[in-house]
Amino acid sequence: MPDATIQTRGKVLETRGAVLYRVELPNGKVILAHLSKDLADAAATFAVGDELLLELTPFDFDQARILAGCGA
Repeated sequence: MPDATIQTRGKVLETRGAVLYRVELPNGKVILAHLSKDLADAAATFAVGDELLLELTPFDFDQARILAGCGA
């Protein structure tokens, strides 16, 4: 049985290429996040200040997968 993932929101601080973003979590921690395969295939882009839905594993809290944008 795979371990459960953790979903949270974050705010884009900086873009780091086509699929990488520096994101701030609600607790103030800054992490590196990458687009999920579906978003990358759709060529999704996000701007500084955009809210995102993120998925983290319980093993690595320094990286996350971007699942979707959380429109204002």
